[in-house]
Amino acid sequence: MTPRHFLALLALAVSTTAFAAGMDPPGQLSPASTPTRKAEDAARKAAHEAQVAARKAADEAKAAAEQSKLNAGKISKAVAEAIRRAAQKAADAARRFEEKAAASSATALDAGKDAASKAEEAGRKATLATSEALARAEEALKSVTASSKEEAENAAQAAREALQKAVEATRAAEQAASDTVARTLEAVRKTGTSTARPSGQ
Repeated sequence: MTPRHFLALLALAVSTTAFAAGMDPPGQLSPASTPTRKAEDAARKAAHEAQVAARKAADEAKAAAEQSKLNAGKISKAVAEAIRRAAQKAADAARRFEEKAAASSATALDAGKDAASKAEEAGRKATLATSEALARAEEALKSVTASSKEEAENAAQAAREALQKAVEATRAAEQAASDTVARTLEAVRKTGTSTARPSGQ
């Protein structure tokens, strides 16, 4: 082998080694980036917390509505106060869900943004509905001692109707939160699949 041939082969070997050093070994999986994983974890956690809060709001609204229905026709300060307390719990739970839904929307992955935005809007509607129900329940409580029996019954009926609307709004919010969780998990699964593909593919 002439010196010229030897130098040419050496140069080729060095350049090939340098090129290979900058590549992943064949078939090795590219690790998911830390920022991506953190974003996925944050989105998943926020969506789950919103779903839990939505379920709580729906349960509280349902309990308040049932309390009102069970005591239909019973006009007393104790009954009206019990309904008001139940309506207060529903309103508080709905506000907590609205806060969680807003947090979920802020951290949502691109694929789940639409669902998260719908859940946030459902949270606002649930808060409005439960706040209205609470106002009607408070009016019913005041009417027990300050109005005639007929007026008190009318106020109680208005509270029952408002509580039923609150039930419907919180159920819709719960469904929207559930949809957000499903979309988030789907988005995370797709992201995980794309980041787990072998390099160079």
